[in-house]
Amino acid sequence: MVKREMSAQVRVRLLPSARCLFDEPVQVKVAGLKSRQVVTLRARSTDDKGVVFSSSATYRADGSGEVNLDRDPSLSGSYVGVEPMGLLWSMRADIMHKRFQKTSPLNAHVVNFSVHEEEGGKLAEATNERRLIRDGVTRVPVKDGNIRGVLFTPPGGGPFPAVLDLYTFGGGLSEKRASLLASRGFLVLTVALYGHGDLPKNITEIHLDYFEEAIEFLKKQDKIGSKGVGVISLSKSGDLALSIASFLPNIEAVVWINGCSANTALPLYYKQRLILPALMFDFKKAIPTESGAIISKYSMHDPLEEENKATLVPIERATGRFLFVASEDDLNWDSKAYMDEMVERLKRHGRENFESVSYPGAGHYLEPPYGPYCPSSFHGVAGKPVLWGGEPRSHAAAEVHLWKKIQEFFRTHLSCDFSPTKAKL
Repeated sequence: MVKREMSAQVRVRLLPSARCLFDEPVQVKVAGLKSRQVVTLRARSTDDKGVVFSSSATYRADGSGEVNLDRDPSLSGSYVGVEPMGLLWSMRADIMHKRFQKTSPLNAHVVNFSVHEEEGGKLAEATNERRLIRDGVTRVPVKDGNIRGVLFTPPGGGPFPAVLDLYTFGGGLSEKRASLLASRGFLVLTVALYGHGDLPKNITEIHLDYFEEAIEFLKKQDKIGSKGVGVISLSKSGDLALSIASFLPNIEAVVWINGCSANTALPLYYKQRLILPALMFDFKKAIPTESGAIISKYSMHDPLEEENKATLVPIERATGRFLFVASEDDLNWDSKAYMDEMVERLKRHGRENFESVSYPGAGHYLEPPYGPYCPSSFHGVAGKPVLWGGEPRSHAAAEVHLWKKIQEFFRTHLSCDFSPTKAKL
């Protein structure tokens, strides 16, 4: 039925290929339209939870009846202006407060692009298969001692730099970032803390020993090329990454994205001894909004107040390199202030083992690029939806820039010679 409605001469082309990795741009071109014809382009996808995401933008064809998203501006719709990947990052869920979920890297992010007449009739369509894992990357679920996670190994003999991915503090496991890093040549272990497999549903304390075990597991892998490991984090796992770098050996490079400078929410133990108490929050300070989501940015207690200073992670002890990344419009918490405090503290200690980058107009959830921007979603700790902040276009641009920067940082600072060191505790 649909086929009969569609125009035989109009076609959508996805270049260089309709199949690509999730983090690769694709060029969208439409040909066979009438000269100067106004059409609407739509993108639609369903995530692993069955939530539908969609976007649309209106374009005017050139004199030859062509639309090229690399060149032509959107006149109206989900975004305006020249945005080659706008149809992807501007996709919104059809239900409020839903974040795009890709839980298994074995399922591609399938996006349907379609072209429609002003009256709505469909003229042509094409499907973009955006894969999260490159051919040849192996994915092995890990159940080793206390560790629960997934190990991704790039194709080939290696050796490869090794990275521990602490994706998020939410229960369960996310494999998207780990599988994409492995597709880019890194040996990556992503681990769950709770809410996955036989792990407890909830936890009341965190033990650094768990991450030490994960690092030892990574270092035993045949294809590891770095003498130490890298750690990549986001949000609450940011302070865990800082603690790993400050208290454990063999940590060469840490990426901290929109985290806190203090140990938050749960006390941190090592060898059954409390090493950092928890910085807590007061949700009475959260700001309600009309959408039903709250702004939690000002809910954390101040880690610099005298009674909270014991929660600060002693990053001045770390020997590895830090890449601090803060979104200036993070509404989850004040990432930029935490980053500035850490930079100032390291300088005060005469340390130069860090670099920092901040992104104006970006929100809390900085992810691999070209996924749908998420304005708000349910927050497990708050027990309700929160606003993540950010302006979609600026946020999307930040993700593209940061993804390249992360890979360069790890390639530069994960060395490839081996000499064991002792724990610093």
